[in-house]
Amino acid sequence: MIEQTKSRSRQTNANALAESKKVSTVRKFLGYSHIPGRFAQTANRFTVETLSPYLNFHRPCHFPTEYSDDKGRLRKHYLDQEMTTPYEKLKELPKAADHLRTDVSFSNLDAIARECSDNETARRLNEARAKLFQLINKSQQHVA
Repeated sequence: MIEQTKSRSRQTNANALAESKKVSTVRKFLGYSHIPGRFAQTANRFTVETLSPYLNFHRPCHFPTEYSDDKGRLRKHYLDQEMTTPYEKLKELPKAADHLRTDVSFSNLDAIARECSDNETARRLNEARAKLFQLINKSQQHVA
């Protein structure tokens, strides 16, 4: 038996937070359109091969700096200097290599990150997304 607990501020369920961010990010790039089941494998391949490398290695994100206000509450401030990619932020962590799988090293990940520029990766992402939507739209039968 699993007991559900109420969420409290600053005590988030890390897995739920990660899943909600993942879904919202995928929806941002694929939209709210329904992808028919026969294209789920193609959409999944797009997400794994194209979208995830773009998000992890090339798309900058804001990371918060926490500070205490006059009333003692913790506040977050998003500075432009703290803007970096998730991969670069991972490398900044102390003992970051301990968080990697045994078959993955930073030299392998660096090679993936340097494979092409940020703009080239974004162009490839847009082309792959357009190709995915063309495939889906072409297969749908239009009723006159």
